[in-house]
Amino acid sequence: MNMESTYIKKILQARVYDVAKKTRLDYATNLSKRFDNNIWIKREDMQPVFSFKLRGAYNKISSLPKDVLAKGVIAASAGNHAQGVALSAMKLGIPATIVMPKTTPEIKVLAVQDRKAEVILHGTTYDDASKYAQQLVKQRCLTYVHPYDDMEVIAGQGTIGMEILQQHTGEIGAIFIPVGGGGLIAGIAAYIKYLRPEVKIIGVEPEDAACLYSAMQAGERVTLDQVGIFADGVAVRQVGKLPFELAKLYVDEVLLASTDEICAAIRDIFDETRVVTEPAGALGLAGLKQYIAREKCSGCNLVTITSGANMNLDRLGYVVERAEIGEQREALIAVAIPEQPGSFRKFCHTIGQHFITEFSYRYDNNKEAHVFAGLRLSKGFEEKDKLVVKLRDKGYSVVDMTDNEMVKTHIRHLVGGHAPLLTDERLYRFEFPERPGALLHFLTNIGERWNISLFHYRNHGSAYGRVLIGIQVPDSQLDEFQDFLDNIGYQHWNENDNSAYHLFLS
Repeated sequence: MNMESTYIKKILQARVYDVAKKTRLDYATNLSKRFDNNIWIKREDMQPVFSFKLRGAYNKISSLPKDVLAKGVIAASAGNHAQGVALSAMKLGIPATIVMPKTTPEIKVLAVQDRKAEVILHGTTYDDASKYAQQLVKQRCLTYVHPYDDMEVIAGQGTIGMEILQQHTGEIGAIFIPVGGGGLIAGIAAYIKYLRPEVKIIGVEPEDAACLYSAMQAGERVTLDQVGIFADGVAVRQVGKLPFELAKLYVDEVLLASTDEICAAIRDIFDETRVVTEPAGALGLAGLKQYIAREKCSGCNLVTITSGANMNLDRLGYVVERAEIGEQREALIAVAIPEQPGSFRKFCHTIGQHFITEFSYRYDNNKEAHVFAGLRLSKGFEEKDKLVVKLRDKGYSVVDMTDNEMVKTHIRHLVGGHAPLLTDERLYRFEFPERPGALLHFLTNIGERWNISLFHYRNHGSAYGRVLIGIQVPDSQLDEFQDFLDNIGYQHWNENDNSAYHLFLS
């Protein structure tokens, strides 16, 4: 039996429905009208653990021999896979151990414990937890349940493809699937392409966690140096071996979505269903919208999958804020205006009837002031571009900052100003794991070698802290400072040339 037939047989025989639901394929009325295409949403957020992961976990565990089952299973996970394994084990009446990073939100730890699994908190990252779980496999004679690089897990996820073809018997142009380790897209692609090879299978990944995209470009699996963790459900450094073999055969292309596009898709799904998906769960729709814009298609039948809805409540503010830009509903601009009576009124008159979402002013000198403004848009970025031209025609110096990451993360929330007497300041943006003591560790590494001249930190409800920091480093100490940057091990960006820095802070 060839590989294709093997997977089809396993998908058809998968035992997922002992615990999982056959989820709905909903017609997205509002989105379809808005984008002039027929958009369908496969509602995996409606599973008992609010994620598709239950399918693969149960199919794997239920396939184990009874003597192996009796000893128990183990998995490493900080989220959806953990809950899927725990519920599957509880259903089968066997012990389950889940190793989770110490940084795992309490709500997820409790969700796993409620399903009678033993939770071991170890390390601060998934890799730490995974390595410890592998040690326990040998010590306790347990069976490791991999989240994606396993044939039975892939087959379990493939039942989603089977359901889609059962629920939509007509023409399908493309199916948009979130990608992390690749188990979901591998299973769906194997089934869909066997029966309906004309249907496009399109993976969607975050721009900062593009493991399948990078592998497809290179023709082999690659390991990413770092991954962004906003969409933590797909924050994987290397696509699975088995999923990649299937992806090479059946995946037509992989699209990359920005954080703003993901946030906009979360909002779109909420407006359509009143369900708040997790970032990974909205990836498919973000890619679908990209595809429509690129192909300029109309009247096509397009399917996306809401893969999960395990969203932490404290992240919603960040999502709402970034969704406005992702939907091209907000523009961020910096404008220099004359420092004289009546200049504010004249500037606002030039803006006209645009709804102002944010307005910050800082005195610069006797000649001019710098204004930071957020503007609500009704016609997308085309409207923003016309406004920028209008302001420049009126003699204003304007900088469009809508795509400036430092502005979106820090400047719009930072009460700062110029420091004309400050010398040797270097501006850097850092990301570091958000765990107890992390900020103290960061500052301890800096020590007393250099003076901190600016510091801005904002908790975004994610696993990584983001800091904007100004440090006074004389030219004679730049080599020493570079050694510090190399050794501290945190992802960082030099922002000395960022126009927002020069306008509002330097």
